[in-house]
Amino acid sequence: MLRVIAGQVKGMRLKSLPGDLTRPPTGRVKAALFSIIQEAVEGASFLDLFAGTGSYSVEALSRGARRATLVELNPRQISVIRENLRRTNLADRAQIIQGDVLRVLGSQKLTGPFDLVIVAPPHLRELCQRTLDRLATLGDRAPLNPSATVFVQHHRDDALPERIGPLVLVRQYRYGITVLSRYTWADSVYAPASADDDGVQDRRLSGSASDEPER
Repeated sequence: MLRVIAGQVKGMRLKSLPGDLTRPPTGRVKAALFSIIQEAVEGASFLDLFAGTGSYSVEALSRGARRATLVELNPRQISVIRENLRRTNLADRAQIIQGDVLRVLGSQKLTGPFDLVIVAPPHLRELCQRTLDRLATLGDRAPLNPSATVFVQHHRDDALPERIGPLVLVRQYRYGITVLSRYTWADSVYAPASADDDGVQDRRLSGSASDEPER
């Protein structure tokens, strides 16, 4: 059962479709993501690509995000998103776009810029790489703030690039077979990669504070 973890509508149940069509984030992975970004959520503009049930966006809005834009192709999932936003009374701060993510990016449908982005495609693993490629190709036309952070949720066997255009892989957080890869939209000098005892791949900015999620 999907639930909102914290914030304005903490504990509220969310609707999902039966089966594994979208594979919504587990409670552990969602809690980890919001532990990482907890200081940045309030007042942020949140972009949810391959939104599925809308669980990530509902969590962000519950925790004080200024607005959330959800992009999803499947009409059945669009209905689920609308229902979850209705249940939580958060629809007034959400924009739903039905369409192919790769086509929507760069289109006038997106009213950016966005501070936080989550990329979480369901089954087609190559969509992670293709979405990063699309964002990098857009360059200055990408709907992102200069200091935006992009998280990609993917399988541990998927190898994502350390850098693609202005997107730089800062850190990876591993939870079983799921990995959250954290990219920053910046042109900075990064420390060499290293691995800590928990298997977290660390590519943080030199001198930056630790943001290890709660386990």
